[in-house]
Amino acid sequence: MSNDSTLEQIRKSIDAVDNQLLELISKRAALAIQVREIKSNSAGQTSFYRPEREAQILKRVTDANPGPLPDEQVARLFREIISACLALEEQLNIAYLGPAGTFTQAATLKHFGQSVLTTALSGIDQVFREVESGNCDYGVVPIENSIEGVINHTHDLLINSNLKICGEIEVRINQHLLSKAASLDAITRIYSHQQSFGQCRAWLDNHLPDVERIAVNSNAEAAQLAGKDPAAAAVASETAADLYGLGILARNIEDDPINTTRFMVIGTQAVPRSGYDKTSLLFSTPNKPGALHEMLACFADHKVSMTRIESRPSRRGMWDYVFFVDVEGHVEDQNVAAALHQLEQRAAMVKLLGSYPRAVL
Repeated sequence: MSNDSTLEQIRKSIDAVDNQLLELISKRAALAIQVREIKSNSAGQTSFYRPEREAQILKRVTDANPGPLPDEQVARLFREIISACLALEEQLNIAYLGPAGTFTQAATLKHFGQSVLTTALSGIDQVFREVESGNCDYGVVPIENSIEGVINHTHDLLINSNLKICGEIEVRINQHLLSKAASLDAITRIYSHQQSFGQCRAWLDNHLPDVERIAVNSNAEAAQLAGKDPAAAAVASETAADLYGLGILARNIEDDPINTTRFMVIGTQAVPRSGYDKTSLLFSTPNKPGALHEMLACFADHKVSMTRIESRPSRRGMWDYVFFVDVEGHVEDQNVAAALHQLEQRAAMVKLLGSYPRAVL
């Protein structure tokens, strides 16, 4: 059989598989409509979006993935199918730190898919307010970077907000130097978010040591400004370059090749356990020797693995600190519940920020 004949047979097989896929996706969408009808007829407040259910689906399909597509691609495909089907039940409106072209927007679309409405806002505090007011269903905000550490503003807002953490997203960050200029020699100023300057400090010190660095609210705003100034550049994403008509003078200028930012999904509803969860909380200690050690012993006593601890000034008094902690497991898990109960007996204050599914790819 000739190569042309073989290719024609393969194409016919692909067409047949595509028809099967379309039929199955349509069946899934029809089932989503049935779910909408049942939930709409139920008494009381109904939640159409179920983060724990989505996490269970993604984990199940990636665990069962036979290849050749990598798990990340399989998860992305299923996220979009889930997103489109959820939109038949209820179209979510997600607030994020904008404008368009930020890494926060990329995180939002990675987690919720393309079938949601999005609202770009100019500050993290505005994202909190829009979700608290009910104008948006959920919000997405950055919380820490693998190079530069925590986003202090997000932590400060979590102290006083009644919103809960409903999910987490991890995004690999590739930073590029964008400009309308033809070469590095023409650059007299660089715009970017302060975190991005920190992530690219060594490259910038080496290649543009004497160029002014101007911190702005987001990388997308930096790209907007660079688009209006032929002598300026921005440290931002490739998406921002496309959106704002900029060329890429240098690619992947981040100092760490595995530069990753973690984002949090914030909402008003607590999330049931998925079986693959994380819990975030904050506490303050009484003013006595060994107090922090005594607090952390609560997790060790109940074999709860702590994955992160950060401290922030509480703003209630001089040298008074609040500790942010992430642990493995859900507040409904027996050992996590026991550890938190013990912590409440010892700490000056404890606030549960949320239990939520861990990031899936």
